[in-house]
Formats: sequence, structure tokens, C-alpha cells
Amino acid sequence: MEQIDSLSFAPDFERALKFFQAQENYEASPLRELSSPDGLTVLAKDETGRMGLGAFKALGAPYAVARILQQAWEQKTGEIPTLERLKDADIRAFAATHTFVCASAGNHGMGVAAGARAMGAKARIHLAKTVPESFAERLRGLGAEVVRSGDVYDVSVAAAIADADESGAVLLADGTWEGYTEIPKWVMEGYCVIAEEMRAVFEASGTWPTHVYLQAGVGGLAAAMAYMIRRNWAEQPELIVVEPEAAACLKTSHLAGAATRADGPDSNMGRLDCKEPSVVAWHALEKAQVSYQTLTEEEGEAAAEAVSALGLETTPSGAAGYGALCKGAPHDQGTAFRPLVIISEGAA
Repeated sequence: MEQIDSLSFAPDFERALKFFQAQENYEASPLRELSSPDGLTVLAKDETGRMGLGAFKALGAPYAVARILQQAWEQKTGEIPTLERLKDADIRAFAATHTFVCASAGNHGMGVAAGARAMGAKARIHLAKTVPESFAERLRGLGAEVVRSGDVYDVSVAAAIADADESGAVLLADGTWEGYTEIPKWVMEGYCVIAEEMRAVFEASGTWPTHVYLQAGVGGLAAAMAYMIRRNWAEQPELIVVEPEAAACLKTSHLAGAATRADGPDSNMGRLDCKEPSVVAWHALEKAQVSYQTLTEEEGEAAAEAVSALGLETTPSGAAGYGALCKGAPHDQGTAFRPLVIISEGAA
């Protein structure tokens, strides 16, 4: 039973929404309309300006940082601090004694750094050599210490785990593995806000998407979206999870019937270039009746160029859902086909 419970994902999305609504820099990200090459209207949830970080991950780690510190304060004092209370000097002094450590392919590290800074804590981010120096510079600009660890993302993950074990810092990963599931669930809980924002728009308009394309690295965003859509959207779309051919760990896991590593070359869809799935995310996706689609490196690049040309500057990772739509849209559905993609990050 303990193993089953550790893999279950049952987020309190209303708690996450209340947290962000209390933040001065929060607002729902826009839902835009784009055109596909064959003239289809495509709904696009635009995360490129999210809370000043320019990616959906602004909703994950900052929320988890606050929850971790709330829990730690309660354990120390017996007090459950309110959101307002978290701003007080004594709790900020307490937060300053905490360091949050993670590995990142870019945006998760930004979220950890921003969340730590907002609470008065410290952050140390491990980056593989494949992560552009521009990300390292942005992390340092948020007050984080940056450590270059290994040639690929997996090595930087191992380095972050070892760092936390040796230093006593708090490991704040966005992936899950056996023995480490609870904190990443809080990260995913924050992502649920995106789906709830969209639900409110579709509920008001009465028009719902028929197909939703969800890009995935370890699977946290895709699983959070799939859970929320299946839980409380009035009309149910088809859900298509999109991965690089070079890192299709979720599709590989689905075919194997168990969480399975998927090795391959480095992908230019850097934020999706994850060879090891989140076990929690994979289990959630298995319950959500999703299908899988992969993109070549060329298809990812073409998607980024196409979306950027339409006015949303993004990357192959950010445009992956759009790439999958262009690659495999069901052309015979006509006006009944209403696809939705998430532009998950800006180009910076």
C-alpha cells in the first residue's frame, strides 16, 4: 500500500491556485490563436511570459519552496503559517538557513532560484555542459549558485542528489524515483494551475478543444495537465503526449508496461531531453488514456521557427506540441477539430 500511495497523484490544485493568486506578479497566461500550415486555427496557451521567468516552471518550484518552508516551520514551532505570515521577518530568517538544490536543463532551475529568492532562502543549481551559458547567467542573476556537473542531464541529477546528501540542503527535483516522490508532487501541483486557468476560459465560452498536445521531458507538466483535464473538464479531448525521438522515456515506459529508461543522442529539445521518466508522472499518464507521438530534431526546429514566425518567440521544446500537431493532425475532421497546444517557454 505504501508503494501505491507514493506513486499516486491527487493534487490540491485549489491550494496552489490560492497561493499564486496571492502573489503580486501572478496573472493567468493568455490563450491565443495561431494558424497551422494547412490553415487550422490552433489554440495556444502562452507560457512565454509567465511571472517574469518566461516558462511554465514558474508555477512549480516556487510553490514547492513555499510549501517546504511552511512544513519545516510547522515542524519546528507547531505553527502552520499563512501565506501572509510567510512574509514576516522571523520566517524569512528561518528560510535563510535553507538551501535548495536541484539539477536543471534550464527552466526548473530558474523556478527553484526564483522561489528561493522570494522566500529569502538560497539555491544551488547543477547544470550539465549541454545547458547554454545564457541559462547559467540568468540563474546567477536570481542569486543562485551555479555548478557545472557532468556532460549530460542525468549526471547533473546524480550530482544534485549527492550534494543534498552531503551538505544537508533540500533536494527539490521535478522528477520522481523510488524513495523520492512527495516534493515533486508539489511541483506538479503548481502546474495544475495552467489547466485550471484554461478550464475557466472554456467553461465561460462553452467551446472546448478536441485534442490537447502535451510536451514531456520527465512528464511532470503532461501528467498534471492530463490529471486536471480528466478530472474536471466538462468536455473530454484526446490527449497526445509529445516527446523527442531521442528521449521518448514515457512512450517507452508505456510500451514496456513499467517505468523504463530510453537512451538516445542529445536532443535540441533540451528541456525535453530526459531519458528517465518521473515514476509518478508515468503512473498518472497511464490512468489518463493518452497517446504518444515523437518528434525528430528537424521537426522540433521547424516547429520553433513556425511558432516564432507567428509572433511567439520560443524554442523546439516550447513548440513541441505544435510540431506534433503539424506532423499528425487528423485532417478529415474539418471545423470539428479544435486543437490546443502549450507554448511552454520563451526563446530567452
